[in-house]
Amino acid sequence: MAAPGFQSLYRRYRPQRFEEVRGQSHLTRALRNSVRDGRVSHAYLFSGPRGTGKTSTARILAKALNCTDLQDGEPCCKCESCLRVQAGTSLDVHELDAASNNGVEAMRDLIQRAALGTPGRWKVYIVDEVHMLSNASENALLKTLEEPPPHVVFVLATTDPQKVGPTVKSRTQHFEFRLLAGDVLVGLVQDVNADAGLGVAPEAIELIVRRGRGSARDALSVLDQVAAAGEVEDDLSVSDELTEALCERDAGRALVAVAQACATGRDPRRLAEDLIEHLRAAFLLTMAPGLVELADDDRARLAAQAQRLGAAALVRALEAVGGAIADMKEALDPRISLEVALVRVARPDADVSPAALLERLERLERGQAGHGTEPARADTGRTVPPPPEAAASPAGGSRAALGALRRNPAPAAARQVDGPPDATDQGATTPTTAVPGEPSEQPSTEALPTREDLTIAWGDVVLKGLTGRAKARFSGGRFVAVEDGAAVFALPNETHRARCEEIRADVESVLATHFGVPVPLRLVVDERGPGSPSPAAAHEVDDAGDDEPDDLREAPPAVASVEDRLREAFPGAEEVSGE
Repeated sequence: MAAPGFQSLYRRYRPQRFEEVRGQSHLTRALRNSVRDGRVSHAYLFSGPRGTGKTSTARILAKALNCTDLQDGEPCCKCESCLRVQAGTSLDVHELDAASNNGVEAMRDLIQRAALGTPGRWKVYIVDEVHMLSNASENALLKTLEEPPPHVVFVLATTDPQKVGPTVKSRTQHFEFRLLAGDVLVGLVQDVNADAGLGVAPEAIELIVRRGRGSARDALSVLDQVAAAGEVEDDLSVSDELTEALCERDAGRALVAVAQACATGRDPRRLAEDLIEHLRAAFLLTMAPGLVELADDDRARLAAQAQRLGAAALVRALEAVGGAIADMKEALDPRISLEVALVRVARPDADVSPAALLERLERLERGQAGHGTEPARADTGRTVPPPPEAAASPAGGSRAALGALRRNPAPAAARQVDGPPDATDQGATTPTTAVPGEPSEQPSTEALPTREDLTIAWGDVVLKGLTGRAKARFSGGRFVAVEDGAAVFALPNETHRARCEEIRADVESVLATHFGVPVPLRLVVDERGPGSPSPAAAHEVDDAGDDEPDDLREAPPAVASVEDRLREAFPGAEEVSGE
């Protein structure tokens, strides 16, 4: 229980003069000048986010209108009228909460009392959350709002101006309040911290400002909490961990972060809102860095995350998490909506949306650029043709994919390979003598392409560059991992693996040519369980694949008609006409 006389910081440090309202100079200047020059309107509409000073500015206006010692449009804050307004006991100022007094009877009572006189020069009505008025009460207010008594001023405040009727807006002067900029909020928190003697550490100021989200009231409430508890949970740590998980495409890491946050009592919806704000800042850093106001360290970290995710993934993440927030309103368990959205973003292969497909293409292009070939620029409106070396080979030509052209990552990567590549070719690697069961080279795992890169290149390029025999034997396998300096390639059974081991060096040559680095293979038996081909079936396919195209003969033409079939079945028979 609060001690007698204790006031929250946002009430204790409520601005009392126009010049004390921070971040709203574009409107406080106009209000001060209108009071000074005697050009006060009969009705004002103050709109803007919560905690930006709407009600405080309305009280300052009421205080200035009745101040007996006005100073250049500013209230003196010392006369009896000013002191009564500050204490909330003035008969000249009436505040009404439209959220709880939105009936027509409350509005009729206000209209009846508006004509009565008061001790001061002006009678000011402050109607908060005016957008909550019912249609009947709003209609009852219209006539009085348009032509109030000469001594009455209405100040309407709202956080949702779109819901205020146009007939009300047209009868008022509309002033829009803005969220406070980061530097303005930092100055406010630092001043209050010093004046109140709270002793909050400077490093906590940034966290307080971030939690304030542009609202002076919210920031001072967090400052109150930090001063009382000595610390406050940093929302950024959870958002940063979730973003790192998305950068690493690690869905499990993202789910663990959500589980840990929820275990400490965090609300899934709040987690999603914090994450989408974090992602939005990263997105803006890639598109319009000037719009993001962050400390240098936070800015650098966020920019690095944005670069790793890429523009397509950022847009898809914003859409997925935003959709999850909307779905949470009707979800039985809001946490599930967030978890599904995170998995869809972290695993594009689990998402069949066009945005996920676009992200996969973007990642492929970025991977190609990293291997020495500049990808086609989408913003130029044209497609860059492939290099001459790639265009000259059947496997190296550009491939149409979703209306775009995908190119091979290296000029020498796409050509028919019937054996070890020429050592003079750029990027070629002469394989060493293959030892059954062991990879030909042992480079570091960091230098090898990822499993995803191998899988994409395998279907798009590498299989086309193999001989008929190698293609038949290896087409039934798949890449399962990259570890211990080798790419692990799984085959259906031991018989199939042994046959592939005989020509492993040929496949390694094509992989080395494609990626520009040695890619040793380690052949293993696939442990997926039922569904893998039997040894007999694998042997049958393998034998069929050993036939080279030159050994094949054209099959005889098929029988063209029923008559030809009969003559073939009965040699020597003659056709007799029915005439």
